[in-house]
Amino acid sequence: MVLLIFAFYKIWKKMKHTLEEKKEAFARLLQVMDELREKCPWDSKQTFDSLRTLTIEEVYELSSAISEKDFEDVKKELGDVLLHIVFYSLMGSEKQLFDVKDVCDAICEKLIYRHPHIFSDVKVKDSTEVEQNWEQLKLKEKGGNKRVLQGVPAALPALVKAYRIQDKARSAGFDWERREQVWEKVQEEINEFQYEVDQMNTDKMEAEFGDLFFSLVNAARLYGINPENALERTNKKFISRFNYLEDKVTKSGRQLSSLSLEKMDVIWEEAKKEI
Repeated sequence: MVLLIFAFYKIWKKMKHTLEEKKEAFARLLQVMDELREKCPWDSKQTFDSLRTLTIEEVYELSSAISEKDFEDVKKELGDVLLHIVFYSLMGSEKQLFDVKDVCDAICEKLIYRHPHIFSDVKVKDSTEVEQNWEQLKLKEKGGNKRVLQGVPAALPALVKAYRIQDKARSAGFDWERREQVWEKVQEEINEFQYEVDQMNTDKMEAEFGDLFFSLVNAARLYGINPENALERTNKKFISRFNYLEDKVTKSGRQLSSLSLEKMDVIWEEAKKEI
């Protein structure tokens, strides 16, 4: 009997909320936001411009929670992002520009239009073909006048932007025939950067280092690696190893700055074995 109850409990825990429950939850959020906008001094004075930087912060916090695979935190951060979407929609309604229904309708129409293999009779072979169709349909949405790279937000961090630029160029057919070819380009950029280093031309060094970085991002993309995720993984690894080094030195009663680089390297090698 206990096992049966436990089995039912596990099933209940996995059950999804009904569509009606989801509608009620979203309606509750809209009502809460209406009340906050009317009665809260802070919420009532917010504008599109004042919220913008806070929204960016919330998205980064969501990204961090996803990276940490802290799904309880992911849930909370998703709520914060959703709050901002509802907030912008409410302010749009106040200005008679749009409301949350318009926002939902717009994204539904876009998704249906850009997924003809689901909502129409278009056939696709794989996800790559889906992406190619997506980009082609985007170009048609504004009479074909929109450029391929115009959809890459200018405010994206440079590393993420480089990846998106290359991915969009690929979707238009601009890519290497074989991914191995990219290494010739990487080596070429290394040589050009090294030349400018030898010349000590600071401006050209920066330009060539950018080209080198861009070619490495391209290599990552071609090998199915997200460069942002890869770099963050290395960041975390470095932090863990550096903390190991710092903790070991501190426990010995010394300061990190008092150690020679050679002695630091010895402990660093220990950290590499541990982490």
